Amino acid sequence: MLVPVCMLLCLLQQCLCVDLTYHVEERKSPGTQIGDIAADTNLMESFSNHDKRLITFNLLQKGVTKNSHLFHFSKKSGKLYTAKQLDAEDMCIQDKECFQMIDIAVRKGTSFIKLLEIKVIIEDINDHKPEFPDKNVHIIFSERDGKGTKITIPYAVDKDVGALNSQITYHLKKNKDEPFGLLVSKSIDGTSKLSIQLEERLDRELKEIYKIQVIAKDGGSPPKEGVMNVHISVSDVNDNTPVFSQSIYNVSVNNKIGAMPVLSLSANDLDSGENGRVSYRLSPKTSKTAKAHFDLNEETGEITLIKKFILGQELSHKLYVEAIDSGSPPSSSIAKVLVNVINQQNNPPNIDVTFVFKSSDNTTTISENIVVGSFIAYVKVTDHDLGQNGEVKCNLHHDKFQLQSFGTNKYKIILKSPVNRESENHHDVVIDCQDKGLPPLHRISKFSVNVTDVNDVKPQFSKEIYKFRIAENERSNLPVGTINATDPDLGSGGKMTYSLLTDNKHFLPFQITVDGLILTINSLDHELQDVYKFQVLVKDHGIPSLNNTVNVSVEVTDKNDNAPYFTFPSVNPFVMDHVYYPHQTKNITVLRASDSDSRENAFLKYEIYSGNEKQLFTIDHYMGLLSFTRVVTPQDAGSYDLEFLVKDSGTPVQSAKTTIFLTLTVSNKTVEVQNAVKMKADEKIHLNLVIIITLISVIVSVIITASMSICILRYCHRRNIPQGEQINTPHRCPNDQRHLMCPSYHTSSWPDVPAAVSAQSKSNIHLIEPKRISQEKVNIGHRGSPQKLHAPTELIHQRCIQEVTAENEKNAIMIPSYNQWRSTKSYHSDGGHGWNENELGKGKEKPGCTCVSNMSRH
Repeated sequence: MLVPVCMLLCLLQQCLCVDLTYHVEERKSPGTQIGDIAADTNLMESFSNHDKRLITFNLLQKGVTKNSHLFHFSKKSGKLYTAKQLDAEDMCIQDKECFQMIDIAVRKGTSFIKLLEIKVIIEDINDHKPEFPDKNVHIIFSERDGKGTKITIPYAVDKDVGALNSQITYHLKKNKDEPFGLLVSKSIDGTSKLSIQLEERLDRELKEIYKIQVIAKDGGSPPKEGVMNVHISVSDVNDNTPVFSQSIYNVSVNNKIGAMPVLSLSANDLDSGENGRVSYRLSPKTSKTAKAHFDLNEETGEITLIKKFILGQELSHKLYVEAIDSGSPPSSSIAKVLVNVINQQNNPPNIDVTFVFKSSDNTTTISENIVVGSFIAYVKVTDHDLGQNGEVKCNLHHDKFQLQSFGTNKYKIILKSPVNRESENHHDVVIDCQDKGLPPLHRISKFSVNVTDVNDVKPQFSKEIYKFRIAENERSNLPVGTINATDPDLGSGGKMTYSLLTDNKHFLPFQITVDGLILTINSLDHELQDVYKFQVLVKDHGIPSLNNTVNVSVEVTDKNDNAPYFTFPSVNPFVMDHVYYPHQTKNITVLRASDSDSRENAFLKYEIYSGNEKQLFTIDHYMGLLSFTRVVTPQDAGSYDLEFLVKDSGTPVQSAKTTIFLTLTVSNKTVEVQNAVKMKADEKIHLNLVIIITLISVIVSVIITASMSICILRYCHRRNIPQGEQINTPHRCPNDQRHLMCPSYHTSSWPDVPAAVSAQSKSNIHLIEPKRISQEKVNIGHRGSPQKLHAPTELIHQRCIQEVTAENEKNAIMIPSYNQWRSTKSYHSDGGHGWNENELGKGKEKPGCTCVSNMSRH
């Protein structure tokens, strides 16, 4: 009696563990709602509205079985539905409650809250009618049989498992004058035993054949019925049934194959001949499990264990054995055999792992952004051994996952530390469970966890800055360079798109392909812009999308695509008159040219191309200074058509020409005394002016600087007043020399002035104050492209000394000596015009009258 009591306690414990019980009829269409777990458990009442949105219900599955996927579950609402049409007859057996157990994991976000065990009872409907094993039965009564003689006939079987739907009632359909009745009695297995009873003796001579019907009707609503036709012949028949020695047998058997027979049954039939020969078979009421493990010998009635029971199977079984004689019709009786299987071995525990997330076989899948502490799997351990042989302890050793106990032989697997798909996308987990038997037995369960990717890494560039070079004037759609970025994410998170970042204020003549290749949109011009700096944006296609930027510099290299042009003379041809005085410097004027190119393409060289047959003139190849090659004599006076050539240093060389119509006049007058007076006055004024400016600058530097600028502008304005206004002002240049372009020069010191100067000359000398030219940008129109030109911030000395005498002598105009030009410093601007920066030496000019006006600065 110990085993049944233990089973009863186990069943009672299972019943107490059920949280909810639902009922559903079989044959309902898929999608039929069974129950609302969230509402029925009142679980949602303890959460706020915000937390309610995080509550999910997960149906735990235990692998693929015959009854898998019977139900469908809504994770958010907690409603349970049928997943397919349920068949109680296929799922359950008669005389037992038909139900299925479901485990539901309740989570808030990724946190585990509770495990619910749901019992779903499948209610049987009356979808089967009672069926007789034979539609037609033939029985024989002997005419010697008296009133009350009965003959057993087959009973009907209803496949329904419900108590009412499988409950059968019988009645006999016959004519009123036919002497037959139907006797119904219950067998020990719950089935009915049917007999046709003779209500009075039969007279074979009067009637030999009778036809009656037995109607079997179940208790369903509406009821269904089956019909068996009974053909009765009057003759001598089998009127005794086999009888067992006892109706119930109770035996125990060890769980070992090949042992002695479990039991040998024997039934006695008082009939003789075929009517008394008995055979045995298992009744249809015997379960399929029992039939699979036990074998019944049809001739001898021996019951043998042919298949060992495994862990988890029931150890108590009922066998219904039917003894049938060979009469016509045959008579039978049934005995019940209770078999208890004794399991004295120490068996290892059984591990059942159910995953929370999507799984296939023994592999589950989690996302790499899952939070630590998330519920991964539910583990249930069973060991049917008794005593310490059934006490189990489990362990899991892994750096990412942890096994936590929350009940007897119940565990949950949670995430212990963050996972990263980029470093490891697959984890193998082993659970080891061991009992406390002697010796202890253990079992391991292995499963795998795959980590899916999320877009958590932004694209990375291979360089901090990308620098490219491309020549100007190339065709459009020319490759400039490739931007390389990498993203270790998978799928859309690893697919990248490139784009150029612009401020929409300046046109950017580039485009970028999906592969990061930068192309030109149109031909580039170095003179328009020599360097382009911008950023490239790369973003992946993940959700959310991640991006990154990198700086890009594209240098447009110069080609010699611009020819130089003269800025002085600014017209071609240019007419110029020059008066030569003895002892004057040899310098005549300075030619200026510009080139929009840069570097060697804008390094200019000047030449006299034609008109210098007397070899009277020479030009500095790099400074453009035109001067005489020797002392000029009156025989050299006359007109000269000088053609000049300026060439750059690019490849191929480009050049420009200009013509100066020079009229040379040679004078015998001298101006040495005037120059001496001038130089002395210049020196004196310069020293005083420096002292005054220094003292005043310390006090109010800003105000004095502005005042000096205004004074300089006024003097420059007076210098350009027409000749008519200069007649009464001895400080102006003569009108007949206004067309001359006297070069301005840069120096770091005032020019030397001779000591011997007459007092009379001082009144005829006027010094223009030093003018500071700041670095500025000058736009020179060339091919429509603005150029940046620079001038050094140095003192530019300009002197205009006029001497008016009573004899109305012609005013002499002198140009600074070549030695003074050699002391000059100038910068070559990026436009290509100006002086190359060098030190050409120092010297003193001969005294003379110098006029500088309308000089083009750059």
